[in-house]
Amino acid sequence: MKTGSDRDDHRAMRAAARALAVFDPLEALRHVALKSGPAALAMRGVAMAQLGELKLARQLLGRAARAFARSDAAAAARCLGAQGEVALAERDLSAAGRALDAAALALAANGDRVNALFVELQRVRRLLLLGDVGKAKVALALLDVRRAAPPLRAVAALIEGEIALRTLHAREAAGAIERARIAARQAGIASLVAAVDRVRAELEAPVARLVRTGVERPVVLDEVERLVRSGDLVVDACRRRVRAGTVVVDLVSRPVLLALAVALGSRAPAEATRHELMLHAFGARRVTESLRARLRVEIGRLRAVLSAVAHIEATSRGYALGARRGEGVAVLLPPHPGEESAVLALLRAGESWSTSAIAAAVGSSQRAVQRALAALYAGDRVESVGRGRSRRWVARAPHGFATTLLLVTRAPAS
Repeated sequence: MKTGSDRDDHRAMRAAARALAVFDPLEALRHVALKSGPAALAMRGVAMAQLGELKLARQLLGRAARAFARSDAAAAARCLGAQGEVALAERDLSAAGRALDAAALALAANGDRVNALFVELQRVRRLLLLGDVGKAKVALALLDVRRAAPPLRAVAALIEGEIALRTLHAREAAGAIERARIAARQAGIASLVAAVDRVRAELEAPVARLVRTGVERPVVLDEVERLVRSGDLVVDACRRRVRAGTVVVDLVSRPVLLALAVALGSRAPAEATRHELMLHAFGARRVTESLRARLRVEIGRLRAVLSAVAHIEATSRGYALGARRGEGVAVLLPPHPGEESAVLALLRAGESWSTSAIAAAVGSSQRAVQRALAALYAGDRVESVGRGRSRRWVARAPHGFATTLLLVTRAPAS
């Protein structure tokens, strides 16, 4: 038989659950701040996470999980899933992986399909943070979110949009973002609507500078996608590669050859002078015989590397680049000049990079790359994963940490 105190606790739990579901952590805390039962601890943990107090959130959720483990395995599993998401927010990907894997098994065993789906979406987010876009795309495709609640559908669509953005599929990205917008508005959660708006703004913003025959202009993702699929010879300085149709030549580990390809492509079909090429590739301001010899060697290497897609002809003043099949030549540069833009463009391809690998790819010193990463981190554009020698850098997802279900708390039965 329930006492009046039990009924009051149940009403408080229901009110807190409703507040957390609409991302109102302060209202939730008003109902559970002074309560110490496992359900109250869990809700306080969720509220702290929604307020950005992640360390305290993990502590509270851990205490709740241990308390629930003795009486309610399903609730303990939900707390474990919430701990996993908080660990994602802290970019502790090892702890997140352990918590989410364990929660997925426990939730499936308890038949909690709603929270099991939520945890699976967080596992996909973890793959994106690890830079494994291909695995993330496959994992997301295996999840059926068509009948899920609006917040879950919005989160799934946001993840789908991010994958499409990273893989240069503008139409897919736009469709996913529109689905996320509709679901977020159905959910009535302001923070989720704002997250969708941030992703849509990124889709509509310039992602590169296009150079053709010496003329430069900004382009959005949709134009980049059309260019990549046009069959033109594209020197992509953002992703450090040259491509024509389906043939891709990776120059990530060869910054000098990429610099020469950019200089030649920016002038094509006209010639680029030896002085221009030496300045662009070697930083040399005057021509010497030793630099002429080095330029001939590097041009020879570039000819060999690009032989399947392009030809390079010597002229009286320099060299000219042409497409092997007679298509046009275009160059894609990072959205803005400078080290920071080059580093961010590289990271936006979706992979995770060490500082030394970034320096090798962009042809700069590690010190210069560290300065660029520090500025990008301060501007909330990139984030690091891991520590010490295992530390890797990734572009920050446009929606950041804005999921709203963190823990789906079921109201106690009355």
